[in-house]
Formats: sequence, C-alpha cells, structure tokens
Amino acid sequence: MSAASYRRWGVALAIVGTLVFSFRPILVKLVYVTYPVSPVTLLFLRMTISLPFFLAVAWWLRRDEPRLTARDWAAVAALGFIGYYAASFLDFIGLQYVGAGIGRLILYLYPTLVLLISFLFLHRRPTRRQLTALVVTYAGVALILSSQAHGGAEGRLFMLGALFVFASSLFYATYLVAGGELVKRIGSMRFTAYSMAVATAPAVVQFFALEPLSALELPSKVWLYAILLATFCTVLPLFIQAEALRRIGAAEFALIGALGPVSVAITSALGLDERFTWMQAVGGGLVIFGVLLVSLKRN
Repeated sequence: MSAASYRRWGVALAIVGTLVFSFRPILVKLVYVTYPVSPVTLLFLRMTISLPFFLAVAWWLRRDEPRLTARDWAAVAALGFIGYYAASFLDFIGLQYVGAGIGRLILYLYPTLVLLISFLFLHRRPTRRQLTALVVTYAGVALILSSQAHGGAEGRLFMLGALFVFASSLFYATYLVAGGELVKRIGSMRFTAYSMAVATAPAVVQFFALEPLSALELPSKVWLYAILLATFCTVLPLFIQAEALRRIGAAEFALIGALGPVSVAITSALGLDERFTWMQAVGGGLVIFGVLLVSLKRN
C-alpha cells in the first residue's frame, strides 16, 4: 500500500470512527425517552455487553511485549476506573438534564482541560496561542450555558447536568494525562482492551448494590438501544479511532474530531427535536475553534 493510500484510509477511518462515536449520546437520550432507565442500569448494560469483545482483544494481544508488571496492572485499573467507568457514569447522569448536542460540546472541552492539568501538575507553561484558545473556548461555553441558564427548576437541572458532563470531561482529561506514558509503552489497543475490561467491575458492583434485578426487565427497544450503545457506539469506534490515530497522527485526528459535536448537534436537533438556538450555535463554534487551536500544532 502506498503512503498516500495509507493516509487516505486513515482519514476515512477517522471520519467513520468520529461519526459512529457521536451517536452514543443520541442513543442514551433515546433510552431515557423510551423508558425510565437509571444511569446505573444503563452503564451496567453498556459495560457488560461490550466486555466479551474487550476480553477477546485482550486475549489476542496477551503475548505482546512488554509484559505488564503489578504496578502496570494497578495503573491500568486506576485509569480504567477514571477514564471509562467514572467518566461514562457522570456523562450518563448529565445527559438526563442536558441535550445531546450541548452535552457533546461540553464534553469536547477535554483537550483544554488536558492543557490546564498539565500546567497545574506537570508545570508545562501554556503558549500565547494556547491561552487565546482557552479564552475563546470558555467564552463559547459561557454563551451556551447562558442561553439556557434561566431561573426555575428547569434551569437549575440544566446547570446540574452541564456540571456532570463537565466533570466527565475532566475525568477523561485526567485519564489522558495520567495514561500518556503507559499507552506509549504497552500500545493503545492493549491499553484500551485492558482498561475497559477492568472498568466493568465497578459498574457491575454498583448495579447489584443499588438496583434490583427487576431493573433489567426492560422493553425490547431499550435492549436494542443498549446493544447498539455497547457495540456500534463503544467497541467499534474505539478500535477504529485507534487505527486512524496510528495512521494520520494526533493533529489531523483532532481536526476530524471536530465533526463529532457538529454531527450530534445537527442529528439531535432533527431526530430528537432538541432546541438549538443561534446563541448555542455561536458558542459551539467558539468551543470547536478554541479546541482546535489547542489540539493542532503549528507547522
């Protein structure tokens, strides 16, 4: 395969992976509209249905080097808890109160949070361009929140949901910063399979501690959405995006990743009848522009 063809396939995989992954919040909202499922139950379904796929990949890659030490396994467990269990659970809670489109724009803040965490804990000083990106991005967030942060119970619930989604983005950014070196050493595919498999344990424990078994007596449509959420919107895009990242690099991948919030905003407005005002559109544009300033390197 030529270098040009190799790169074209990488771009195609990045586009497909981003668009497929962007259906996740829409499926979550469809579940909530269809039946009063708790975030605890929904996370349990997503993690347990996807678990066999990640165990199969982990088994397939079990002989890859380097071998994991006890300290590596502890790090994988901790990062899986933060990046996949906690981040997903907070996102599922937040999506009860905010629209799928706005939720994705808030979650898309994670590159700017990576920058802030790196500054606070790794003492990496941001450049002038990065500081400009932070101002632009959070100005966009302020516009989005101000458009719905009116008084009354509905406004308070919206702000609560936005805080949960922001916390999800913060957890995911922490996972990216803390796991950077480990991913480089053991490989992204192994790390994803291992951490997702480990992250299933707290979701299972949480479900049996908080929910009765009758919580699984769900309509067939909810089970269909849960299966699609676990396979089509979790397993498939994670591995597609990992291969795309390997082929085209982080800079181009970040540019293509901006399609995610845009596609969710459009699809949720059309399919879920979510209100998307001009102020939210301007704020969303500022968020995406600011994130790209952070993510893309100068030539």
